[in-house]
Amino acid sequence: MSPDHAPRRSQVVLVEPALSQLAKLTASETHRLDRAIVAISVNPELGTPVPDTLLRDYVDDVDGVRVIYYVTALRQITIVAYVEA
Repeated sequence: MSPDHAPRRSQVVLVEPALSQLAKLTASETHRLDRAIVAISVNPELGTPVPDTLLRDYVDDVDGVRVIYYVTALRQITIVAYVEA
């Protein structure tokens, strides 16, 4: 019998606009954002669909984080287009 495993996480890739925004964040903001990205990588359905697009908008009001992203067709890669912390 195989052991139980945690859910498979998707690979997360940040595109240039998100990387530029990330470079401007403080260490505390980056830490809060990391938690949100891990949550999204485990469950890409967390975000709310943006109408008429492939994008999803994830907002964590507790940590004050917003991530706009989309998931590839095979659900193996999550592309982050925008971050706000």
